[in-house]
Amino acid sequence: MRIYLLRHGETVYNAQKKYLGRTDLPLSPQGRAALTQADFSPGTVYVSPLRRTAETAQILFPGAAQIVVPGLREMDFGVFEGRSCRDMEDFQPYRRWVDGNCLGPVPGGESREAFSARTCAAFEALAAQALEAGEDPLVIVAHGGTQMAVMERFALPRRDYFSWNGPLGGGFVLDGCRRPGELVLRLLGTVRYTRDT
Repeated sequence: MRIYLLRHGETVYNAQKKYLGRTDLPLSPQGRAALTQADFSPGTVYVSPLRRTAETAQILFPGAAQIVVPGLREMDFGVFEGRSCRDMEDFQPYRRWVDGNCLGPVPGGESREAFSARTCAAFEALAAQALEAGEDPLVIVAHGGTQMAVMERFALPRRDYFSWNGPLGGGFVLDGCRRPGELVLRLLGTVRYTRDT
């Protein structure tokens, strides 16, 4: 089964390099203008509950039905939300989190472990359902964090979490299969549905 695991287009926070998790920002005008329709037309696209994913899916796949999957939403960045690294250079909770390889719980938000468990469970359920139903391709428009969590957990070749952050308006094309006791994703390539590539 072919799987497209895509990231939403640009928002104002992305352009400003601010942490964007639970905040429900729309695509920016520049983000909308940069996106272009994909070169295939699935019947269904799975999106997170955040409107930046629905707006992206509408531009990339204008004829597709959208199904919202709550577990695919981005990590909750708590008190870091809407702030940039530069804004928090001297903010001790942020320094401690970064010094801990961003693994600990974010004050008022999620830990990477909890986020990854939630996201991977939602993705694995979707993939199992698609494999059983013969749905091909499986198309998901979600977030950078969603991509990183899913790819670190399931993708071959194995790579670390941060190395899987795909571009805005793009992501990964995968071959998904079920081996005894596990889902395995083999990386086929990358795609980007933007006009500036």
